[in-house]
Amino acid sequence: MMDKKMPFDIHNLRPRRIALFSGNYNYVMDGPVRALNTLVAFLEEQGIEVLVFAPTAEKPAFQHKGTLVSVPSVALPGRSEYRVALGMPRKIRKQLEAFNPDLIHLAAPDLLGWAALRWARHHQVPAVSSFHTRFDTYPRYYHMAWLEPAVTALMRRFYHQCEQVYVPSDCMRDILTEQRMSDNIRIWSRGVDAELFSPARRDMAWRQSVGIADDEIAIAFVGRLVLEKGLGVFADTMDQLAARGVKFRPLIVGEGPERENFTKRLPSAVFCGYLQGEDLARAYASSDLFFNASITETFGNVTLEAMASGIPAVCADASGSHFLVKDGETGYLVTPGDITAFADRLQHLCEDSLTRSAMGKASRHESLKRSWHAVLSSLLADYEQAVARYISINRQKMKAGGGTRLAK
Repeated sequence: MMDKKMPFDIHNLRPRRIALFSGNYNYVMDGPVRALNTLVAFLEEQGIEVLVFAPTAEKPAFQHKGTLVSVPSVALPGRSEYRVALGMPRKIRKQLEAFNPDLIHLAAPDLLGWAALRWARHHQVPAVSSFHTRFDTYPRYYHMAWLEPAVTALMRRFYHQCEQVYVPSDCMRDILTEQRMSDNIRIWSRGVDAELFSPARRDMAWRQSVGIADDEIAIAFVGRLVLEKGLGVFADTMDQLAARGVKFRPLIVGEGPERENFTKRLPSAVFCGYLQGEDLARAYASSDLFFNASITETFGNVTLEAMASGIPAVCADASGSHFLVKDGETGYLVTPGDITAFADRLQHLCEDSLTRSAMGKASRHESLKRSWHAVLSSLLADYEQAVARYISINRQKMKAGGGTRLAK
């Protein structure tokens, strides 16, 4: 028998209350966190209530969007800046039940995500998930490559239980389809604030103040200082450029556990630490080239921000940047890990100011095609379809005598 308390207006399948579960929401700033905060702000502007469940730290990295419920957690061994929620305790479950969500959005296949998925299935609430990071590739960077098949299999079990799985690009969808991660993979792309990230932010006085000469080519790295961001490839490429006599200066924006080691590897680099807002935008625009050797991202947020800032990008030809950079037009795509090829492309751009300028303008033009409002409106439409499909399937089960309810 169907409950009298229906979670949805049958004529309007837009969810009214959404519970978002994430392993990180405000204690470390990265691309996925920026996307999730932008999503929550957008949903609240549409009149949708959102409750975010995530681990928290004593000192958050920034002021988050929306209402955040702190989930008990412990520091990740060896990476204490990150925290791991050990499931969903009774107190958190009660808060979730009181909120009575129409939809569950899972941002990571961690212990908290698994607990929320089980809760959703038990209470007959549709669950969707967004794929932000290729966790299956992480073991490669910590001498545990043998773990990769097991991690991939565990992720497959998780995503197959979700109504929809959102990835940021066609390239990433192809990868997950080949891995059989889900039968319903959809695109949730990313946008960029083209007013904040703009060539107009270029500041030669700032460059001089941090030690970059006017005749030096500033090659920027922006991101967390962790091994999986391709720090080794970046440093090796800088060494090769220096050996060739190229006049350049690495500009490093970001913090992380590898800061000390990276500083030793690049003694001539300018380290700006963690920047955000206008300070970050100024650093991008005041650079001359952007170099991203990472292969672990599903979407190159930093690459898109660099493009909006009007600088060419040289990136690993991997899921994070493959669909953003037009090879030979807005920058270059290079076989991951090919130090010589990276150095060749960067040297060419360092020494050819006309090509560098043309690619910078093309990058800016390409970035303007991506706005957050259009991207998030499309995601909201996917939410509605997920709800509709869930109701339809449960109705069929009820007609077949399965006894499944549409409400909790």
